[in-house]
Formats: sequence, C-alpha cells, structure tokens
Amino acid sequence: MADRYAVFGNPIKHSKSPRIHAAFAEQTGEAVDYRAQLVELGTGVFEQQVEQFFAEGGKGLNITVPFKQNAWRMASWRSAAAERAGAVNTLYRNELGTLCGDNTDGVGLVCDLQNNNGISLKGARVLMLGAGGAVRGVLEPFLKAGAVEIVIANRTVAKAQELVELFSDLGQLSACGFEDIEARAFDVIVNGTSASLQGELPPLPDAIVGADSACYDMMYGAQPTPFCNWASQRGAAKVIDGLGMLIEQAAESFRIWRGVKPQTPELIAQIRAELSG
Repeated sequence: MADRYAVFGNPIKHSKSPRIHAAFAEQTGEAVDYRAQLVELGTGVFEQQVEQFFAEGGKGLNITVPFKQNAWRMASWRSAAAERAGAVNTLYRNELGTLCGDNTDGVGLVCDLQNNNGISLKGARVLMLGAGGAVRGVLEPFLKAGAVEIVIANRTVAKAQELVELFSDLGQLSACGFEDIEARAFDVIVNGTSASLQGELPPLPDAIVGADSACYDMMYGAQPTPFCNWASQRGAAKVIDGLGMLIEQAAESFRIWRGVKPQTPELIAQIRAELSG
C-alpha cells in the first residue's frame, strides 16, 4: 500500500507537484500516493486539515501559498533553513510523532543554479529583487554556497533592510530601492518579486546585466517571463526561469521524506516540453 503525501495550498489546481512526485516515485521505486488538496481560507482551517491529514496516517505534506507561515508556526521542530526563512514548505512527523518543518526552496534554487546550469555562487556578487518570503527563503543557502555579497533591492527599502539585519551574521548584505541599485554588473541576478505574474517588471538599470551575468526568475511559464525577456535583451550570459527550482525543491522534500534523492534533469526537460507543447 502506498504512503500518502499531499500539497496544501490555495489556489492549487495549477500545481505540478503531483506530476513531479509521481515521476519521482516511479524513478525510485518508492510507494508514494501524492495529491493536491485545496485548503479553504479561514482561521484555523489549515491547521485543522494538517492535523487531520497526519491523524489519518498521512506521511508528509508540501505547503504552498498562502500557508507557509502557518506551517512554520505549527511545526514543533524546524530546520535551521526553515527557522531563518520564517516559512515551512515541507512537513512530516518524526519517529517520536513530533511535527517537523523544513524549507527546501533555497536548496532547490541553489541546486538548479549550480548542478543544472553550471553557475557557481562561490565569490559571486548577487542582486536579489524583492524582499518577500521567496527571497527570505533563499538568502541563507546562497550565503552558505559562497556568495560574497548580496544586494537586496525592494520597493519598500525598510523591508529589505529587515532581511539584511536578519542574515547579516552570515555574510555581506545591503539594502536599497529599485531606483538606487548601483549601475554595475552583477554575477547573478534573481527576480524574487511576483511582478512576472502580472506581466510587469520593477524599474531596473540596464548596466546591472553584464556579458557574464546569470539572470534567474523564480517564476516560470509556457512563455519566457518579462524578467527573462528583459535579461535576454540586455545580453545576459544565462537566462533561467524557476521550473528547475520547483523540481529541485520537490526532490529535496522527497529526500527528506523517503531518504532517497531523485534524479531531476530528465524530468525538468519533460515538463519543459509539456509546457511549451
């Protein structure tokens, strides 16, 4: 009998997680039944459904928008990555029955950059666009991977400054507004804003993209995102969207739950083909 897993979110219909985890289960020979579940918005609804899922024998959950902070608060034990990120996207119970929370988003992004795209973060100057949960979740993995400097640019500078203070013990960080970004090339530029979903872009100086710059959008779609188009037009060496991050963070969740890390490159190529087809 297959062990039960699920992803909780709202909205959830668009989720590729069941497709991804079914492929991982087939590849690894693990008996996994993974489904997407819509959780209604309302006080206590998410918490009740999480408790019910585990009480009925569920083994693990992925958590997506808008419940990652709720999951963080629910977890009795949190990994260092989840603790700093203030968000949990992976829940499970350990052998003692303790509800444990982890955050695999940062690991997923670093893995996609380094393993799938050959972009080293060691010694890199990085520009992060946005200061929301998506950026907060990847700062520690980026610094641990060797990024020498991270500039966090955000519409509200105070929010970016909060992140600088939160992570300043790990490395060199600074905050600024979009209009105040220093006009010189960065090694890696990551778009962590949701602007791509609205077909928009924050105002950015052209000079931040150099001939060796890698530009990464955490969003993805069938067509290149506005940020990816912008980066391509300015001659970035590599332009990457967030599909690989999605699959890599799922692979890390699968490893936490099952103790085996799936291979990802073939699945990334398959889902990319499905998107464009």
